[in-house]
Amino acid sequence: MPDLLDRLKTALADRYTIEYELGAGGMATVYLAEDLKHHRKVAVKVLRPELAAVLGGERFLREIEIVARLHHPHILALYDSGQTGGFLHYVMPYVEGKSLRNWLGREKQLAVEAAIQITGEVADALSYAHSHDVVHRDIKPENILLDSGHAVVADFGIARALTAAGGEQLTGTGLAIGTPAYMSPEQAGGEPGVDGRSDIYSLACVLYEMLAGDPPFTGPTAQAIMARHSLDSAPRLAIIRRTVSTSVDDAIKRAMAKVPADRFATAAEFVAALTTGGAVQTGARAPAECGSEPPPNSIAVLPFVNLSADSENEYLSDGLSEELIYGLAKIGGLHVVARTSAFAFKGKPEDVRTIGQRLNVSVVLEGSVRKAGHRIRVTARLVNVTDGYELWSEHYDRQLDDIFAIEDDISCAIIEVLKFRLLGEPGPAAATPRTGDTEAYEHYLKGRYQWNKRTESGVRKGIDWFERAIKHDAHGAPAYAGLADSYAILGIYGAMAPKVSMTKAKAAALKALEIDDTLAEAYTSLACVKAVYEWDWEGAERDFQHAIKIGPSYPTSRHWYAINLLTPLGRFNEALEQIKHAQKLDPLSLVINTTVGLQYYFAGQYDRAIEEFLETLEMDPKFGMAHFFLGQAYEQQSRYQEAILAFQEAVSLSDRSAETVTGLAHAYAISGTHAKAEALLQDLLERGERSYVSPTLIAQIHLGLGDQKSTLEWLERAYEIRAADLIWLKVRPVFHDVRGTPRFAALLEKVGHERVSDDLREAT
Repeated sequence: MPDLLDRLKTALADRYTIEYELGAGGMATVYLAEDLKHHRKVAVKVLRPELAAVLGGERFLREIEIVARLHHPHILALYDSGQTGGFLHYVMPYVEGKSLRNWLGREKQLAVEAAIQITGEVADALSYAHSHDVVHRDIKPENILLDSGHAVVADFGIARALTAAGGEQLTGTGLAIGTPAYMSPEQAGGEPGVDGRSDIYSLACVLYEMLAGDPPFTGPTAQAIMARHSLDSAPRLAIIRRTVSTSVDDAIKRAMAKVPADRFATAAEFVAALTTGGAVQTGARAPAECGSEPPPNSIAVLPFVNLSADSENEYLSDGLSEELIYGLAKIGGLHVVARTSAFAFKGKPEDVRTIGQRLNVSVVLEGSVRKAGHRIRVTARLVNVTDGYELWSEHYDRQLDDIFAIEDDISCAIIEVLKFRLLGEPGPAAATPRTGDTEAYEHYLKGRYQWNKRTESGVRKGIDWFERAIKHDAHGAPAYAGLADSYAILGIYGAMAPKVSMTKAKAAALKALEIDDTLAEAYTSLACVKAVYEWDWEGAERDFQHAIKIGPSYPTSRHWYAINLLTPLGRFNEALEQIKHAQKLDPLSLVINTTVGLQYYFAGQYDRAIEEFLETLEMDPKFGMAHFFLGQAYEQQSRYQEAILAFQEAVSLSDRSAETVTGLAHAYAISGTHAKAEALLQDLLERGERSYVSPTLIAQIHLGLGDQKSTLEWLERAYEIRAADLIWLKVRPVFHDVRGTPRFAALLEKVGHERVSDDLREAT
């Protein structure tokens, strides 16, 4: 505010000439100023007036004097402090370099050596300060300045001074000391006697962000983030960035232990652990699932990079990659990594040797696509992941309407290389295009691009593109298969009424098979409809098994066979075998990894299920499905507070889907918070008047509230409309309390569960 700035200039005119504002935070505003006495540039930090009024000047300035005694090359000095004209201020050197936050804004992930160097210098400053009984309390990238290539820690001890001066009054202002993304659990909990181990925790969070690209914990609110610091384990860096050594990964994990006594005692110990065994991994560690050596005839097709000026052309680069995966998977004797795992590296600057380790392949195909007007250039190269050397490379310039020729050229060239280098025998001809109309094919690629987002809006956009493709080429089987997949997903996720979604899915799948009866995708979608909507278990099993036979490299057929047929029937061992096989085909698929945990959940092995869900969240902390099922597993162990936090995260990440809201409502209900459960129930009932909400979900909340009569009534409504989520009725632990009632038993028979094995009956 101009009048405030004018007052400040007047108040400090005898010592400093205030030039302009450098920045503002929650507690202070920083100004560039000229020190009139020493003729040097300084940074003057002025506390917010309302904060200064709460603190008072005397105690704050007395605490600042303690901080001013710190002299260390990696600590930004404190020149001066005072209370003038109603302003509380302190003065520091002006560092012309940028902060670590600025650097991370330019480069999301830093080189490991640079990150370790910065951490070591900050730790050196912390060791010195801690030896003088000064705890920083707010270590974060914004407070780490970079001066001539070295780290300098700013605002040292200011948090201490604020806390000591403000006490309980400071809490009343609503201002928290510290930053949620980097705050230790004990500091977030307001525990007294926070010591240097809290700073070590914060520094570990900063190092984690430098290496991973994001802080270890994020969330929609400060409270949610602080709760995750107290309850969740940070995703292992080994999952995110394999070039980080085991010693660094383990050191960060220990420094971020929830209990201070489990951390390093000093910052120096933390740095020593970081540097033990070297900072950079050289390739000794490979995923446990992958075995010692990748198969010699294995390949991953990475998502081709879109170099076009228009980002909307990304469907071309993604589509080309997907079609190459499809074509190569048709070659007998060649192991091709599934799309989901290959696309997990999209936009990530990982070395091909690291990718090879994580995907357990011997070669990687990568490339780029550039569109200019009506012309397209595709560049492709085949790389040996053992040494990073190119085995083959080529580029192709074509008219955009000749994209089939581009695919044929690339496929033929790659197969010629692979048949000598990998297969040791002549290779087959390249796969023929799956549609003959160029414009239809372009629409199909856009449809798959949207479908692969696996969001309701993405799937609905995909349907629009598939329908456009069919208008241009009524004999394009892949577009019909895409429609079948889309409607099946909408039905299973409860985003569309089952009669509409499943009827359309079946019609599209049958049309695809009428055109091309070799499409594993179409058989998989058809089997899914037979299982979740028609309850034709025998017919569904035949189609699933046929899909696996004709498309052994297609992971979705095994995934859906496991979760949509074997699991509902209680054939848990068979389901686990199928989902493990799918996981091998697509090791980085989040939904497949979550489904592994689901097998243990439905089998009543809740500890193992929680372990699997947490491992999936280490891969991606923002994967809402894993949070949702983690909440269900916690709930079965009566860990209600943890369940509620997991469901809240799932609700936030899913944009309040009906399923996640139901999970949260049920957790509230069985933990005794009936008012919140009833409010969410009313919300879903009102939502159901506008759009489809599965009656099974409403039944679940009623059961949590102890109303068995309403529970059974809503389950019978679910039967009347053949709700997709009804097929898991027999194995879902949440319905245990009504399992022995005659009406529930009658429902199971109607759905076809009277054929469930005696083993399942004994287990349940």
